[in-house]
Amino acid sequence: MSKRVRISDRVDYVGSQDWDREIFDSLIPLPDGTSYNSYVVKGSEKVALIDTVDPKFGRELEGKLKGIEKVDYVVINHVEQDHSGCLNMVLERYPEAKALCSEKAKDLIITHLHTDPERIVTVKDAEEISLGDRTLRFVYAPFVHWPETMLTYLVEERMLFTCDMFGSHLASSEVFAVKPLHDYVESCKRYYAEIMMPFALPIKKNLEKVESLSPSTVCPSHGPCWTEPGFVINLYRRWSQGEPENKALLLYISMHGSVSAMVERMTDRISGGGISVARVDLTDPDLGKIAINLVDAHTVIIGTPTVLGGPHPKVASAVVLANALRPRTKLIGIIGSFGWAGKAPEALASLVPNLSGAELLPPLMLKGLPDEDGMQKVDEFADMIIERHAKSFPR
Repeated sequence: MSKRVRISDRVDYVGSQDWDREIFDSLIPLPDGTSYNSYVVKGSEKVALIDTVDPKFGRELEGKLKGIEKVDYVVINHVEQDHSGCLNMVLERYPEAKALCSEKAKDLIITHLHTDPERIVTVKDAEEISLGDRTLRFVYAPFVHWPETMLTYLVEERMLFTCDMFGSHLASSEVFAVKPLHDYVESCKRYYAEIMMPFALPIKKNLEKVESLSPSTVCPSHGPCWTEPGFVINLYRRWSQGEPENKALLLYISMHGSVSAMVERMTDRISGGGISVARVDLTDPDLGKIAINLVDAHTVIIGTPTVLGGPHPKVASAVVLANALRPRTKLIGIIGSFGWAGKAPEALASLVPNLSGAELLPPLMLKGLPDEDGMQKVDEFADMIIERHAKSFPR
């Protein structure tokens, strides 16, 4: 998309598609790239730019702004640089323009971008600014997913610019979700899992705000725009408020085959007991896959060998991630092996303080390669999980 794309009579898309980006925040894998969405809103008297793009695409944004003689406002819904990184360039290009942001965002803009404070104007929750025959209303959405986050509503067109809410890491030649909508669920769920899942309670509150506006179009800062907002709103409601599914996630690594043998036996046993199983080998994991499965897994089973008396470092890293994402997991099980001694279960249990709502099952640690007696213990551990699931998911 080398040129502006008209998405309504008064709104143009001037964002960028980052087809080749493979990792986000030096942490999150991007199997489908991503986009940085920016929008020009033209009123009869004034013009606003909603968000900017990642600095990598600054020149592309400059090119798309050619022919737009003035920009009066640059709305910064969120201060992270993939949204705001070209703010200073835009303000330099349009000397009369002002940056509009929430009250908590101003200091962050100054801190992160070193923007001249005189060019920044704060707006209040529910405040409106007229562009002439178009009106922007600002909707505070704290902790979706930063404390300064807000949404911007184009009143006359019922178009809601939702920042990270309802986003997807997905590069596409299409601005709107045009395929069968279910084709977008995985990329949307991956984004929710990695960015939004820790903020389920604020999301619940802000879904109510979104629904009260009854938007006809939802335009996030990443991924496609939604002309059927109810679809993605319902996804967010289910992921943030619904109960986990009859599913177990196995996160494991094996050094000499002992843990992998236990995991294979566990997989066969619990799947035979009617539980859906997802597995992630942590040798070279896709952190997004872990996050996606944490959204709705009732049980997380962690499989680790013992390294220097504790868990394998890659297992510990995955557990730290799970703790940070705050999933709605109900059961946690720890299985593994040791050579002569160790305290891997105790160390792992100390890494999940945010999952206090989950029951931690008694761990199963076997010495060396499991024999038949060891495998019988794996079966008993699996049967305990099957029994707990049967109570939560009666047939």
